[in-house]
Amino acid sequence: MVSVVRSMADTLADAADPKRWLEQMSAALPEAEASLLARAFEAARELYRGKGLVSTGEDLFSHAVSAAAIVADLNLLTDAIVATLLFAVPDHKPDWQGWMTENFGQTVTVLVDGVGGVRRITELARIDKLETPEERARQAETMRKMLLAMVADIRVVLIKLAWRTQTMHYLPHVHDEAVRRAIATETLDLFAPLANRLGVWQIKWELEDLGFRHTEPDSYKKIARLLDERRLERIDYIDRVLDTLRAELKAAGVKAEVAGRPKHIFSIWKKMKKKKLDFTELYDIRAVRILVEKLPDCYTALGIIHGMWQPIPGEFDDYISHPKANNYRSLHTAVIGPEDKALEVQIRTFEMHEHAEFGVAAHWRYKEGGKGDAQYEEKISWLRQLLDWREEMSDREGLAEAFKTELFSDTIYVLTPQGRVLALPHGATPIDFAYAIHTGLGNRCRGAKVEGQIVPLSTPLQNGQRVEVLTAKEGGPSVNWLHDGWVKSHRAISKIRQYIRMQNADTVRETGKQLFERELARHPHQQPNLTLLAEKLGYAKLDEVYGAMGHGELSVRAVANAIASFAPPPPADVEPESIIRASKGGHDAGGILIEGVDNLMTVLAKCCKPAPPDAVVGFVTKGRGISIHRTNCLTLKRLSADVPERLIAAGWGDQKSSVFPIDIEVVSLDRGGLLRDISDVLSREKLNLIAVHTLSRDMRAKMRFTVEVRQVQDISRVLARMMELPGVTDARRV
Repeated sequence: MVSVVRSMADTLADAADPKRWLEQMSAALPEAEASLLARAFEAARELYRGKGLVSTGEDLFSHAVSAAAIVADLNLLTDAIVATLLFAVPDHKPDWQGWMTENFGQTVTVLVDGVGGVRRITELARIDKLETPEERARQAETMRKMLLAMVADIRVVLIKLAWRTQTMHYLPHVHDEAVRRAIATETLDLFAPLANRLGVWQIKWELEDLGFRHTEPDSYKKIARLLDERRLERIDYIDRVLDTLRAELKAAGVKAEVAGRPKHIFSIWKKMKKKKLDFTELYDIRAVRILVEKLPDCYTALGIIHGMWQPIPGEFDDYISHPKANNYRSLHTAVIGPEDKALEVQIRTFEMHEHAEFGVAAHWRYKEGGKGDAQYEEKISWLRQLLDWREEMSDREGLAEAFKTELFSDTIYVLTPQGRVLALPHGATPIDFAYAIHTGLGNRCRGAKVEGQIVPLSTPLQNGQRVEVLTAKEGGPSVNWLHDGWVKSHRAISKIRQYIRMQNADTVRETGKQLFERELARHPHQQPNLTLLAEKLGYAKLDEVYGAMGHGELSVRAVANAIASFAPPPPADVEPESIIRASKGGHDAGGILIEGVDNLMTVLAKCCKPAPPDAVVGFVTKGRGISIHRTNCLTLKRLSADVPERLIAAGWGDQKSSVFPIDIEVVSLDRGGLLRDISDVLSREKLNLIAVHTLSRDMRAKMRFTVEVRQVQDISRVLARMMELPGVTDARRV
């Protein structure tokens, strides 16, 4: 069973005496790990002697020990504690990597290197440089994603959070108000939400309260003063409540630990702002927490409390039956306690409490040599997904959307020379980077520097790199950027195409006009309305049709088909081109059953392409037998409007050896490999593809396929799989 989790104050009090802290830690560790920790302790003390943190001036060794104590409470094993002690070694020892690997192992080296990378990024991408709250919020959100995407081991982020927590505890000793405010603002914007997503609640609360103290000092002091003014009264009241609860729980046979629950100043301020309440109207200023061993005991304790005191309507939440999105579980209730004063009570098991205090990190016991452990990798992967949960969101739709869209594996994060963070697709190059900043910069891009070194424009960028674009005074992009595959982002591809289209608009339009008029001349007996023809092709004006044909976005075949659609309808006794099958006798003429008639020639109409088990009906033609249509066929309705007596009942017979053509339509974002992916789906389903027609415009593709099936049900699974393809927005039978 887990006892009550130690407070941050207890942890830092132990670390105030580094030698005593080392003795306590060593006593709880195996001999080999204790020796490793002792060597790291001595190395850090020697290297950091007389040195302070650049940002605050705090003694570096004292800071390292305090941060290591916080990491130790997160149960991340000795490697992480050692890495925390040695965090600043790269700043004070040249060629540190070989020395550290030899003395402390490869895992510690990797952790220290990762933490150094995170520190470098946070120093380059300063949030406080941005002017508006909206800009700061966007930058902070992108930076949080960036930091989480960069780390190979999640402990890197935990170590950085521990260092920042100790910095915030030392901040009152910093005399420069501007420095205090800048560090506190960055903490509230970046690190507290990061701890929230990671689930390390104790660190989150510390960072929020300490950050709030320096960003809103007047509000902080006001709430702190109100808490202090009633502290003795509240402590006395809580002590009497706790005595009553212990006695009642013991009488009911419930083993429990009962304590007063501290209320964090930042959360009080947020609740007062959100609900527009006065301090005196808050129910949870007086609060207690009950920890029990077993889940049923939670509800037993709840019954005891509600039996003793009257519940306040609307103030009960069962987060055990319905946990929060971050898997927080607890019972919350507010009651009218002794002396008719409002009292909040939280009830949970010790295990739930450990999660509530230290989150996911509390349940992780990183294994020695875990690098090759498949189960370890699976848990890390799960944790990485958890990190991206939008704890700030209150609506489930927004949270669900966050799950769908924030996929680190498909995104990289890079820095501009000014420290702005940009999100780009995986594999993006400096060209994508330039267009992400500004279209004009992308058009004039001629080279790039990555980390100060000139690189080819085709170079794939990596997480955390700093990129600078080299430009010409004038000019435009090269079409070869697209042909050679140097561009990955939809924005850059679209802007390059747009530029090329505009530069050659007149020439391209004239070429397209010639192609269009040549095709129109091939159909002398059809004179469609050109405005309607343009609309049928998906364009508002005829000039747009010319431009699309000139760029090759609109095929001559598509224009021919559109022109043919304006042909006058055939006579009522003539069916469109059909697949003809002669009767085989009996009541099964080509697999079609015609009621009461033998040995008739049947044709399947191409206008609606019926296939089993579609409801069908026959239409008696003059000289061409019975044409078989789907009952909802628009052509059939037109043909039979004046001669309904020609309709005849029909049905499907034995179709075991027959195949039928049907049309399906797929709508998708245009991308490379789309047609190949769709063909792969059809191939896996063993469907024969006999015709394809595609139309692409404005980065959207509309494709129509004719495939052969034995029955309609064969296509439903295919359509479902097509909907799973990247970019596909619709897949249906025509």
